[in-house]
Formats: sequence, structure tokens, C-alpha cells
Amino acid sequence: METALGKNKMETAIIHKKVKRRKDSWQLYLMLLPAVIIIGIFSYGPMFGLVMAFQDYKPYLGIRGSEWVGLENFRYLFEYPQSRDAIWNTLRFAFLKLFFTALVTITFALLINELRVKFLRYPVQAMVFLPHFLSWVVLGGIFKEMLAPGTGIVNQFIERLGFESIFFLGENNWFVATVVATDVWKGFGYGSIIYLASMAGINPALYEAAEMDGAGRWKKMWYVTIPELIPVIMLVTTINLAFMMSGDFDQIFNLYSTLVYGKGDIIDTFVYRVGLIDLNYGFAAAVGFFKSIVGSIMIITAFTIFKKLSGRKAR
Repeated sequence: METALGKNKMETAIIHKKVKRRKDSWQLYLMLLPAVIIIGIFSYGPMFGLVMAFQDYKPYLGIRGSEWVGLENFRYLFEYPQSRDAIWNTLRFAFLKLFFTALVTITFALLINELRVKFLRYPVQAMVFLPHFLSWVVLGGIFKEMLAPGTGIVNQFIERLGFESIFFLGENNWFVATVVATDVWKGFGYGSIIYLASMAGINPALYEAAEMDGAGRWKKMWYVTIPELIPVIMLVTTINLAFMMSGDFDQIFNLYSTLVYGKGDIIDTFVYRVGLIDLNYGFAAAVGFFKSIVGSIMIITAFTIFKKLSGRKAR
């Protein structure tokens, strides 16, 4: 009985402590209020427009006056060949980017971490961070000039080696490889920051123990650094899965053309053409709604797998 009373008193004390802490932190919550309002207006407010996915929406009639068609837009989504191609292309780009970006980012972070020459380390980091801050509008124009068949600097180099010129942005297979390569080039430097920060937090005693066992730099990296990074890798992968259905609209839009719609058209560019150019708002809303559902399923699945593999319980 006394044990139960003592436990209840302890739980009550913890609750009072949490309430007091929240009351003392009201200024912090007040600072967050503008951000919450902005997110509510621009992120959650437009969600009411999902009703258009179930309508033959006409702007001049509005949501209330437009004809209700039920699941007709979704049926058309799965029957229309271009929409199926767009979904498959989005998934292809997402998994290729996810794999190669993670591979290059982790490799770069490991190599930079092992680089002991200080005057080389920081300039190299600065150079690879820079592309992240450049817009795809700018980079799209640069890559179009560099990769142009015959006149581009890349094809001029290929021709001097005795090979034929390649139409990187006009052939389906080459376009996929170009999109993945340029995306990795743009993001791997900035993406390595979180891994470098994690490496800085690894307990030095682990390296000392490995060195006492006769491990060199490469073995310490393989048996100490990489295992310690696994939870971070899993977390970053889980977060990236949440955005895998986005497909980087700005990159594709600034690089693709009608020649590569077969393998280059993604959900976002398809919705842009169908919704804003062809003015088929109901179908475009249905495609966007489907993308959101798949993205939500992916992030929930990835988070569940991450919890099981890491042995951590959600709080």
C-alpha cells in the first residue's frame, strides 16, 4: 500500500514539474506561434482543396458548384498511360537518387574526416558545399550548355577521345543518368554535414581501443566509424523517404523536354502540365492526392522499420 502511495506521489510530482516547466517556457511557445500560423495557412489550409480530386472542377463554378464525380479521376489516373509512366519514373528517380546520394555523401564524409591536412580540408568542403546554394534555374542553363551535342564542352572532350557525341538531355537512358548524376553533384557536399557532425561526436576511446588492438586508419574507419554512423544513416534515409515522391520538380522542369517524356516525366511535372496547362484541375488534384498518400505510407513504413532495427521505442 505504501509503495503504491509513494509511486502515486512520485507521478504527481513529475506531472507538476512538467506543467511548471511549460508555464515557465511560455515565451518560447509565443515565439513559435507565428511559424505555426504560417504553416497552418500555407500547408494545412490548402488541404481543403483536395475535394477537387473527387470533382470535375471548373474554376468559374467553384468547389460548391462543380460536378461531383467520385473516384472517376483516380480510375483515370491508373488507366492513363502517361500517368503510370510518371509514377514509375518518379519512383525510379527517387530510389536511384537515394542510393547514389547516400553512397557518395557517406564516402565523401569519411574521406574528409580522414584528411589531416587542414589547409586542404576546409577549402574542399567549401567548394563542394557551394552547388547546394545554386538554383536549378541557373544550373539548368549551365548544364544545357555544357552537355549540348557537338558544341558542349563535355561532348567536345568525348569527341577528342575518339567517341561519338552524346545527346545527354535528349536520349531517355542518358537523361536518367544525367539527372541522377547532377542531383548527386549538387547535394552530396551539403548532405555530408550531418555525417561529419556525427563523426565529431564519436567517443575517442573507441579509436584508442582499436589502435591498441593494432588497427590502422582504414580498419578504424571500417570497424569504428561506419558502425557508429549506422543509426544516423538510417535516420537520414527515413527522412529522405518522406520526400521521395516529390521528385525535384525544379530540376526536371529545367532539364527535360518532349524528347524524354518517356523516362523523364515525373508526377510533379505531369501534374503541372495537366493541371496548369491543360486546365484539368480535378485530375491533377487526384494525382497530387495519390502522391501524398504514397509518400505518407513510405515515411510511416520507413519509420517503423527504423524503430525495429534500432531497438528504440517511440515517445
